Amino acid sequence: MICRWGRPDGARVLVDGCGVGMYVRALRAYTPHLHALDIEAERVTEAATIVPDVCFAVAAAEALPYTDGSFDLVLSHEVIEHVADDRQVVREMVRVLRPGGRAVIFCPNRLYPFETHGHYWQGRYHFGNTPLINWLPDRFRRYLAPHVRAYTGRGLRNLLRGLPVRVVTHTQVYPGYDNVVARHPRLGRALRAVTYAAERTPLRAFGLSHFLVLEKIA
Repeated sequence: MICRWGRPDGARVLVDGCGVGMYVRALRAYTPHLHALDIEAERVTEAATIVPDVCFAVAAAEALPYTDGSFDLVLSHEVIEHVADDRQVVREMVRVLRPGGRAVIFCPNRLYPFETHGHYWQGRYHFGNTPLINWLPDRFRRYLAPHVRAYTGRGLRNLLRGLPVRVVTHTQVYPGYDNVVARHPRLGRALRAVTYAAERTPLRAFGLSHFLVLEKIA
């Protein structure tokens, strides 16, 4: 999906929130013009050992250390839900894109029936998938999951107000169930078959993540 909509072949690419560099390594097969950053220095150090010939930086996504129009593609994979100012992060992604360049954004879907980042209860963090938190009113969801956002389609598009972009595509995708496949291959493959088929129906609205592709206009 990233290759189809982001067009990375030979492009100048920024992985905005690179973590330990897994997407950086994958994109290295398509272009030598790669930059990547993360706010956590330890992760950047680890990523640089995995992909040593890439320009890494330690920086916040709200203040990208690049000039206007520097990139053909910006990838933000499950990042904007964690930042201090998501609107500013999107603004910065658009700023560093050249006209005609694209931003590929994945982020949590509010309609997915599980909160995958865990939750807090009585001051303690509980790791794992928690059902139905995302379906609660904002007040209660923020109490249980103050550490992460989840977006409705409208809420995600509201981040684009006033920005020189057009929406190329916007849909929802289901998870890959990698852990389930590893432990229970037949069950995992069945889940994939059913939910990937659902992505081609209105049931995609309940997918794990939004997949949003923006193109900067002149």
